[in-house]
Amino acid sequence: MVSKDFCRPTIIGITGGTGSGKSTVAKKILDVVGKDNVAVLEQDCYYKDQSDLDMSERVKTNYDHPLAFDTDLLVEHVKQLQQGISIEKPQYDFTVHNRMAEKVSVECRKVIMVEGILVLESKELRDLMDIKIFVDTDADVRIIRRIVRDMQERGRTLEAVISQYLSLVKPAHENFIEPTKKFADIIIPEGGNNEVAIDIVVTKLKSILRAI
Repeated sequence: MVSKDFCRPTIIGITGGTGSGKSTVAKKILDVVGKDNVAVLEQDCYYKDQSDLDMSERVKTNYDHPLAFDTDLLVEHVKQLQQGISIEKPQYDFTVHNRMAEKVSVECRKVIMVEGILVLESKELRDLMDIKIFVDTDADVRIIRRIVRDMQERGRTLEAVISQYLSLVKPAHENFIEPTKKFADIIIPEGGNNEVAIDIVVTKLKSILRAI
């Protein structure tokens, strides 16, 4: 049951291409605003379950395409948190391209942060957001960051990362991610390095929190 004193949380969407620095922006906002005030939903956790596919089929999935995500579940979870209802956030194992059995409980906070490459692509999800942020970073920087991340954290080879980028990631960015920039309220160039833009967002959030 939702308390009669419950105040509707502020929903923030943070998006941008792979390696743009959106996760860094989200972390810096989280650090300043405070973890007790913010609940985070990473879109990467909402990749569709692929238990019905063997490994050879899972690796063929285009993980930068809107259809790779269980957007309906993400929308449902945002709506539940918006109503003060806790959710069970799925977890994803990138080494096996599938959801994990474990889930993470997420309680409603004053700020709900939704972060991922395509969080502004869905109108239904977009319409739930109070503040929409697009992190805009040069493509050369983004591909280098992706190479480092996928090799160090996801066990990919250099050849596999480059091949995936050219055949799937780059076209998906041009077709699905870049066009969502027009929906953003705030565009942050150079991601986490743009302290001025982050300060502006944090100041706005602190103002909202003081009013609650």
